[in-house]
Parts: sequence; C-alpha cells; structure tokens
Amino acid sequence: MINSKIIVSLTAGMLYYITSFAQLTQNIRGTVTDQLLQTPIAGATVVITGTDKKVVADSLGNFRIPNVAAGTYTLLITCINYTDAIASNIVVNTGKEVVLTIAMETKVRAEKAVVITANSKKNRPLNDMSVVSARAFTVEETQKYAAAVNDPLRMVTGFAGVASADDGGNDIVIRGNSPTGLLWRMEGVDIPNPNHFSESGGSGGGISILSSQLLANSDFITGAFAAEYGNALSGVFDLKLRKGNNEKNEYALQAGFLGLNAAAEGPLSASHKGSYLVNYRYSTLSLLNKMGLDLSQGTTNFQDLSYNIYLPTKNKGIFTVFGFGGLSSERQSIETDSSKWEMQDDRYAGKFVANTGATGITHTIPIDNQTTLKSALAYSYTSNSYNEQYAESSKTVVDNYKDNYVTQKILVSSTLNHKINASNALRAGAYVNFIFFKYYKLSKENPNAPLLENINTSGNTQTVQAFVQWQYKPYNNLTFNVGMHYLALLYNNTGSAEPRASVKWDPNSKSSLAFGYGLHSQLQGMGVYFAKDINGQLPNQYIDLTKAQHFVLSYSRLVGYKLRAKAEMYYQQLFDVPVTADINKTFSTLNIQSEFITDPLTNNGKGRNYGIELTLEKYLDNNLYYTVNGSFFQSKYTAADGVERNTRYNGNYLFNGVAGKEFPLSGQRKVLGINFKVIYAGGYRTTPIDLPASQQEGYTIYKEKEAFSLQNQAYFRPDCRISLKWNRQRLTSTLSLDIQNLINRKNIYNQRYDLLKGTTVTNYQNGMIPVLNYKVEW
Repeated sequence: MINSKIIVSLTAGMLYYITSFAQLTQNIRGTVTDQLLQTPIAGATVVITGTDKKVVADSLGNFRIPNVAAGTYTLLITCINYTDAIASNIVVNTGKEVVLTIAMETKVRAEKAVVITANSKKNRPLNDMSVVSARAFTVEETQKYAAAVNDPLRMVTGFAGVASADDGGNDIVIRGNSPTGLLWRMEGVDIPNPNHFSESGGSGGGISILSSQLLANSDFITGAFAAEYGNALSGVFDLKLRKGNNEKNEYALQAGFLGLNAAAEGPLSASHKGSYLVNYRYSTLSLLNKMGLDLSQGTTNFQDLSYNIYLPTKNKGIFTVFGFGGLSSERQSIETDSSKWEMQDDRYAGKFVANTGATGITHTIPIDNQTTLKSALAYSYTSNSYNEQYAESSKTVVDNYKDNYVTQKILVSSTLNHKINASNALRAGAYVNFIFFKYYKLSKENPNAPLLENINTSGNTQTVQAFVQWQYKPYNNLTFNVGMHYLALLYNNTGSAEPRASVKWDPNSKSSLAFGYGLHSQLQGMGVYFAKDINGQLPNQYIDLTKAQHFVLSYSRLVGYKLRAKAEMYYQQLFDVPVTADINKTFSTLNIQSEFITDPLTNNGKGRNYGIELTLEKYLDNNLYYTVNGSFFQSKYTAADGVERNTRYNGNYLFNGVAGKEFPLSGQRKVLGINFKVIYAGGYRTTPIDLPASQQEGYTIYKEKEAFSLQNQAYFRPDCRISLKWNRQRLTSTLSLDIQNLINRKNIYNQRYDLLKGTTVTNYQNGMIPVLNYKVEW
C-alpha cells in the first residue's frame, strides 16, 4: 500500500507546479479621461477583446482588471456620448502592473450604427488638434525597434521622411531640414535638448538623457504643426511622462554597454493617491575607466537622473513635479610623439563638456465642467564647453579653439482648454521665457589664421509666445482646426504672427483624408546674435527669425486586417533664412547640424523642401509587426548669390523597413523576440575640394561656387535586435542584444584635406556596434 504521506506530498507538489503556471498574471488598471479636458470619465466600460473580462470605471474614471495572464492584449473602451477608444498592443508582464491613461473623444452626435474597425486609430496623435504629419509613438516601440536602445530619436528614424544626420549621434533630419529645426517639449513645457554630448545650437547628441522607464506614449510631428507649437521649423517631440504606480512599490535594474540603470516608483504614502517615479543611469564606460580598464584612446563619461512626481488634491487640482539632468564629458589626450602621427587629426586633442537639465511644476485644475486650466513654472540649465589643443611639434602644444556657453531659462506658461459644446472646442495659451546667458568663443577663421575672440557676452532677454486654436466638428467624421501662433524675441524686437489651419475627413471607417497648412518660425541659436566682427561690432544683432510655410496633404486607408497604407505629400517654403552677407559665399543656416554661427549674416536666403512619403504598416498581430516606407524628395536652398543649390541633406530618396516577431515559449513564461531595421537612403551632399589650393594653404579649401554639387554614395545600414524575456512570479527579466550596422558597412561621412598625407581623405561613419543589455523588473 502506498504511503499516504507520499500521496499527499506528490499531490501538493503537482498543485504547486500547476498553480505556479496559473499565477503568472498581473493587473491592468488605469484611468479613462476626456481627451480635451483631461478630466476623468465615470462609467466607461473597459473590455479585453477576445475574453470575458469586462469592468466599469468608477466615479473618478479609474478601472481595474485583475489577474490577467501574461501576454499582449487589446482593450475596447466605450461610454455614452464618447467615441469608442481602442488601446492596442498592451503588453502584460508579471514584473509590473500595467497602469494606463486612456483618452476618449466626445461624440458629436448619436449614430444609428457604429462600425468599429480594430486598430483603425493605431498611432493616432494624442493631441487631437494635430491631424497631419503626426503620430503617437509608444514606449514599447522604443524598446522593440532594432538599435533604438530605448532612445526616441533613434527610434523615429524608422518613420517616413526621417533620417539620421550621422551614426555617431542621434541628430535627425526631417524632410531634408537641418537637425536644428526640432522642438523639444515635455508635459506641455518647452525644454532644452535632452541629450548627452549635445552641441550648442543642436537638437540631438550622443544618446538620450531620458529613460524609457519614464516616458508614456508621446507625439512626434513632422510638419504643419498645430497652433500651440512654436519656435520650430522641421519637427516636434511632444513628450509625456507616465505616472508612477500609486498603489505599490515597483523597481527595475538594467546593466548594459550604455550604462547601469536603476528605476523606482510607488505611492507617496498609504493614504495619498500621489506617486513618484525616478530613474538614474551611470555610464558603463565611466565605471570601467574608474576601474582602470581604458577601452579607448579617450575618456567618455555620462550620468543622468530623471523623475516625475504626481500630486493630486481633493479640490485644488493636480500638481506634478518633473525634471531631468545629465552630465557628460569626453576627453581626448594629445599624441606628442610625432613619429606616431599618421594623419593630421593625430595632432589634435581636447575636452568636451555638455551638461543640461530642467525641472518644472505643473498645475491642472478644472474651472467648471467644460473648462480646465494648466499652468507651469520651469527652470532649465545648459552648459557646453570645448577646449582644443594642437601639437605644432613634439614639444610645442598650443591652444587652437575654446568656447563656453551657459544658458539658463525660467519659463512661465498657462493653457486653457474649453469645450464649448460637443462640436466646438477652444484651446489658448501663452509662454514667457526669461533667458539668462553667458557666452564666450575663441576660434580661427582658418588653421593658419590667428586665434581671435568671436563672442564674449553675458546678459538676459525674453521670448514671448501666445496661441489660440479652435476646433469645430460638425460631424463625427469631419474636423476643422483653425489657429494663430505668435513668437517674439524681445532682445531685438523681432517677431512673427503665424496662421495655422487643418481639416480631416473620414469618408468611411477605413479611410481618412487630411490637409494642413501652417506658417512657422524659429529663433537663431542665441549665440548667433552676439557674434563680433573684426571691428568688435555685432552684425547679427538684428537678425530676424527664420520662417517657413508648410503645406501637407495626407491620405490613409486600411487595406487589410490591421494593415494600413498611407500617402503624404508636402511642400515647405522657407524664407528669411540667414545666409552670409558676402555674395561670393554660399553659406546658409539650412545646412548646419549645430553650433553658433559667427559670420555676418543677412535674412536674404531661401529654401524649399517637397516630396511624397508612402507607408505600409502592419499593426502587431499574432506577435508580428512590420512597417515599410519610402520617401522621394527634393531639398534646395538659395544663398546670397541668388543661385539655387542642393542642401547638404538632399538625399532625394529614403527607404526604411522595420519588422519584428515574438515567439512565446512555455506559454508566456518565456518570449523570444527578433527585430530588424533596414535603412537605404541617398547619400548626403558634399562640396568638391580644391586640392591644389588646399595643398598650397595647408588646410581644406572647398570650391565655394560648387557647394553641395556632389553626392556621397548611397547609405545602407541593417540593424538587428534579439531579446529573450522571462516571466516569473512577480518578476520579469529581459536579455537583449542590439547590433547596429549588422554587416559592418562603412558609410561615408565627409571628405577633407589632410596636411600630413598631402591629399584628400574620406571619413567614415560607425561600423558594427553591439549593445548588450540585461533588465530585471519586479
């Protein structure tokens, strides 16, 4: 007879084993809000499609779906007087609860029959007044896209019309525009460039300061912006931060090639509904250098901190405190042994420092049932410096360049949202920036010229922005937006009043047609206004804003199950573009990547960008997604001599492909992910080098009149990401390997004359870069 104790033990073991599988669940909860007012919607019904799980939101708009098995789901949210909302590709892991904020649009009028097409609104912008050249991107996309390494800028290079300026950084070129034309915004507040190793006047850098742990779904816009966006020519990153879990403490740790990362979130107290969310990262290279392991000729260091604190009150509105800060530096030692000099670059050394940060307080309060007011007070700080030395001989090292730019800003803003009725909505606001600056620059006009002071100034000024926009929806499928934006720099009393308008029509549940127009303007980099000429005067003091008119026509259609095709045509006319005052030169700010220009400028330049973008996107289904897009475009500029030329960024064509597939193993206990990304693009333009003149003078001299007449060979780069995720009891871990430039192709960056070699040399971009990362969440 079998011992009863053995039977009990075996039974208990089997039950534990079965239960351990069954308990691989997590909660989905969140809040349903009105899209315009951001106020809670009571009584909304939330359903996980394909299951029997259904809940109703409480009086504060909160809902909870407990014990959802690990996997990927779609939520359908319905409510009287609101258009149905769909939240797709909701990934449930065991390590952390899924906490969502789902916005719903007011329904203009009741309809006899409502046809719901699953995922028909996938990637629709969070800002309902952005109807063309705009899309939402998710945190999951930044985590899945090959070689994106959780960086939004690197991720969006998979979108139509968006390309990287170079592999060494994350500056992006949008529709042939200079990377400087990008606006960064966080929680409705304009912020400085949030990237490590960012250069003065630039919009990108080496890698993002912002962690994907903090970001919520956000908007990326590439043209004809809504009236609330100003001081930008090419694009807008409108970033949203997620709220920390206000019911339980959760944590995440990461270790990888880019850094050591720690994140924490949780409730502020047992009784308070507020929460905190904080993330800190320290450079892996910095740590290895401190341990005595030098992996390069130079020293690279960075660290960053970002946070979001959510503070709701009973009747005084909602407060948030958010911010980020990043420290980064790079030092290159000089080689004083002349026998080791192989190229002219071997004789240079320097130290580059780029520190930036911003912190702010927002306050959102309902004035009545139809009106909310959001106000903000923010402070930002940026400091960039570079000191360069040159070895004239093995024993003589001299200063060759020096700059130091410090900018501090205090921002005060307020935005009013008012729902007049179901068909009419109004949004208006104002932003005032108080700018404090201290700029210094020493440089040479050419390597043989003396070192002269170009900028030496300190002071303060202000910028003022105001906007108003009206949205009219006569029907659920027809939307009109009309608005006006105003931007002014009080330092030199330059300004611009900018009309904006758009219309969107959905003829049926599968198709959408939209048109957008906008006049946009942008300040010059602040240091430009204080550049001195040889007489000590400020020739650029009264330089006007650069301006551009955007025209965009967009059409999209569902052509299959979760398969959408989209075509977008655009024309951008730029004017009042700063160019050199000398008619014998062909410089234009449309060709720069960053930096403060110190040449005397005038606003006599022009430019135009036009093209068509075609996209086919397969939304995630059966653990598979893909996007392929092609762009055909022209990017032209006209300098002081009146001749129209190609811009530096006129590649003429751009093709992107992104695809990924997940393979669940052992149910959802393990998930293998394989993701690919391919970029094929026309090469950027370059100016021919005058070799005899360069050999005579000893430095690179270009054929000025033939500016950007040559095109580099086509750019090609395949990337790959392989990941393995483990779901355990209240714990999720992910091991990933991102490989940028899988085939180690050497794409061309530029050409220059090398004094030591006595001829022109070609500089190439990065080869293969593997990035290994391990992440644990609990």
